[in-house]
Amino acid sequence: MTDDTDSEEVRADGSGPGIVPPDDETPTWRERKERTQGLSRLTYEYFERARREDQDLRQQSDYVERDVLGFPAWPHEMIRNLALTTFFVGMILFLAAALPPEMPAPANANTTPQIILPDWYLYWSFGLLKLSPLNPQLSILGGQKLMADRMYGVLANLVVVGAIAVVPFLNKGSARRPVENPFWAAIGMGGVIFSLTIAALSVQNLIPMSASLLLDLTFLLPLVAGTITYAVLRTMREGYMFNLNRRYYRLRPPK
Repeated sequence: MTDDTDSEEVRADGSGPGIVPPDDETPTWRERKERTQGLSRLTYEYFERARREDQDLRQQSDYVERDVLGFPAWPHEMIRNLALTTFFVGMILFLAAALPPEMPAPANANTTPQIILPDWYLYWSFGLLKLSPLNPQLSILGGQKLMADRMYGVLANLVVVGAIAVVPFLNKGSARRPVENPFWAAIGMGGVIFSLTIAALSVQNLIPMSASLLLDLTFLLPLVAGTITYAVLRTMREGYMFNLNRRYYRLRPPK
């Protein structure tokens, strides 16, 4: 004969005792702290309890539409964020140990390097300072330029930064995914490609390409990338919206 406790099937679908105890048997903080299962066990318990609470609330609800449920920040959101943070911190430590950065020779204060560049995240701004070929020459001024090349580059920086600041005020739609608004997604893709091409223009002396061709590609590639992005998302939009509506806004049969 087998013991009755051995014959009971442990279920985690909410219909049986499951792994996570019911609400009236929830352990205290001291009891939970004394456990030795670690973060993985605690994370599993969080997901299991969240799933079961969601199922219980759906069964008790009288609404026909899909219910939008939320959970408190502690412990639900905190445990999830802690698990994600632990993973990414572990990956950073692994890369730092496996691929340590190579320390170059110390800088010599008595010599000036041939190529002076800012930090990599400012390459785009440095590239805008090299738009002197686009600085117009006015015949009314005897073929002279209206402003200096350096001032022209500074104004180009102001225009780009101002355009980025204005975009949130222009795009006030409710779209949360690129496929729901292909136009602004294409604008964003074009901006990303432009930041890369203008950064390449800032180090044009390191790229084996003529300066005129590189300048043309700086403005041509963002237009091509934006056009392709708009065409692809526009093609995917109809099918995507159908699947989205069927998944999130499907009516449940009444009880």
